[in-house]
Amino acid sequence: MRQEGGLLASALYPRPAGPTPYGDLVAHGPRAVAHRADLPLVVEAVREGFLLHHGEPGLSRIMGRDDDDLALLAGDRLYALGLELLAAAGDLEAVQALADVIALGAQACAADDAGLAEAVWAAGCAEIGWGPDPALEMAKDAARAGISGAAERLGAAARHISGDLAPPR
Repeated sequence: MRQEGGLLASALYPRPAGPTPYGDLVAHGPRAVAHRADLPLVVEAVREGFLLHHGEPGLSRIMGRDDDDLALLAGDRLYALGLELLAAAGDLEAVQALADVIALGAQACAADDAGLAEAVWAAGCAEIGWGPDPALEMAKDAARAGISGAAERLGAAARHISGDLAPPR
């Protein structure tokens, strides 16, 4: 966004700050090796978009929420950037996984379920880094349906796929 200039670029912090646990998780996955898109960058860009859309003020590592409209616009741009990079790389599996993260994360936030939102992110990153898994698909279906225990199912699937590298809930 900084290279594109304009209003969004002027609102960015001078240097991003903070940990990158989701990008780090994806970087450990076999799908990240020699991928045409920088998968950790993709995930962290979309994570920042998510935080700008749904997070509490001060959670974003790249810009403040002084102007909510600008934060939403920046979030949209970061969502688009991540999906654009994956689509350009031809990785439709990762596009689908990331779209699920965005949709299920928004659903969790609308239900005011921060635990589910974080489980969605851990599971999505495991899927992007290691690939799809039937147990993960069932856990995502449970989350979509609002079934009790969906966060635990997503977390278990994420840890299973990533060999326990997924962030604990």
